[in-house]
Amino acid sequence: MIKEIEMRRSIRKYIDKPVENEKITEILESARLAPSGNNTQPWNYIVVKSKEMMQKIMEASHNQKWMLTAPVFIICIADVRCRIKEDISIDDNSPHVEVKRIIRDTAISVGYMLLQANNLGLGACWVAEFTQEEIRPVLNIPSDKYVVGVITVGYPNETPRPRPRKNLKDIVHYESW
Repeated sequence: MIKEIEMRRSIRKYIDKPVENEKITEILESARLAPSGNNTQPWNYIVVKSKEMMQKIMEASHNQKWMLTAPVFIICIADVRCRIKEDISIDDNSPHVEVKRIIRDTAISVGYMLLQANNLGLGACWVAEFTQEEIRPVLNIPSDKYVVGVITVGYPNETPRPRPRKNLKDIVHYESW
């Protein structure tokens, strides 16, 4: 598994080739199997393939035109209803601790998706350059849901070199800071 992790890159250029539905299903299945606190499974996903909708999502993502080279977007959404039952609206400045938990849990599922895409010979990139107010209306996402990311997926048309990583000795502490 460490080889898969070492080889994974954020891909921002894709060839003009559709992704098979079976592969999209495998990516989504890997996300579904991710762990979550108290097994709440707060995630939902929207698969987008239409050029019209992709254009709107790209515009809401601060006009990152490279996104449009991907044949598939998977929008990853955290549902606060799994932990918060009262009616709330959440945004990028939400003070609720439970919101942070559901975002963490959904982020784990996104990591699984990125690794599975790589495993299937696909490239992917996690896009998070948007605000909730920009992205939710495009996809009719209710205000009690939080968009964690837009994942672009496709066959890569680039092979980025490895990015520098810190040494373990610089980031690992034992017993305390």
